[in-house]
Amino acid sequence: MVSRLYVYRTDNKNPYQNLAVEEYLTLHTEPEECILYLWQNQHTVVIGKNQNCWKECKVNYLEEDGGNLVRRLSGGGAVYHDLGNLNFTFCVQKENYDLSRQMDVVLEAVQSFGIDAQKTGRNDITVNGRKFSGNAFYKSGNFCYHHGTLLVSADKEKMSKYLNVSREKLKSKGVDSVRSRVANLREFEESLTIDGLADALVKAFSKIYGVKAEKLPEQRMNQTEIAKKEKRFSSWEWKYGRNIPFQYQMEQRFSWGEAELQLEVAQGRILRANVFSDGMDQELFGEIQEALEGCEYSERALTETLYRCLKCAEENEMKRKSIEDICTMLREKL
Repeated sequence: MVSRLYVYRTDNKNPYQNLAVEEYLTLHTEPEECILYLWQNQHTVVIGKNQNCWKECKVNYLEEDGGNLVRRLSGGGAVYHDLGNLNFTFCVQKENYDLSRQMDVVLEAVQSFGIDAQKTGRNDITVNGRKFSGNAFYKSGNFCYHHGTLLVSADKEKMSKYLNVSREKLKSKGVDSVRSRVANLREFEESLTIDGLADALVKAFSKIYGVKAEKLPEQRMNQTEIAKKEKRFSSWEWKYGRNIPFQYQMEQRFSWGEAELQLEVAQGRILRANVFSDGMDQELFGEIQEALEGCEYSERALTETLYRCLKCAEENEMKRKSIEDICTMLREKL
């Protein structure tokens, strides 16, 4: 049971340091406590752990304009961050992870301004069907986080400039552009500010959990360890991922997200594989990638390999569905 609440808000706008702090807080959350981390990035595109950055983002435009590309630990899709956006993270140990309760904190905060916010789908919060908050999730052993965006007055022109959103994804949402799908909260309440929303989140945090939230003591932050994590997040290898001279590529959109496979094959076997996805399970696609490498390049061998992964995911319906769909794609495209 959660008996202690802490809030950590930073004025830092460096996305690599902010993600390092997020990971550090998550891995140092004590039993029976929940930490709410509030943060902002300036001029940044953040992609999911398993995404192909070159496909999801106009990287050259972003970097020419002085922007930052960041790869986070969680799954899900690409998002644009600027100072018109407030980010939140709930850090908690597994036994106290409660997505419904955590979402209620966000809803309570936004609704306190008279805005009719609703949770829709797996990971979005909307007003009148328009998205102002996307959420994603991460777990490592007994430690978990749930984080998301809150668009207050974000620059939607830049959002459209830097993000490549597939036509299939937009079509599945019933819209024809990124700008028409998303909304800033100021469109519904002109007086809303970042500071006002942050204060409302802290108040809602205490109300929903029934415990007064306190400021996280600064002495709990190990700056040396955070700096090491920041170095990893800002490295070329982490941001851009590996680039292989693939000969075979296949991709398809499913109900749970998109999947793209790139395969380098020699003498009938897969030497290297890339598996990209905006699916929410941050671990699954790395497991599939590892399983495919060394496998015989044939429909039978590949699907048999993936069905072995399926046996390990018997109790996880989302994993089962994802693996079954990828097997179907392989059968159809090989």
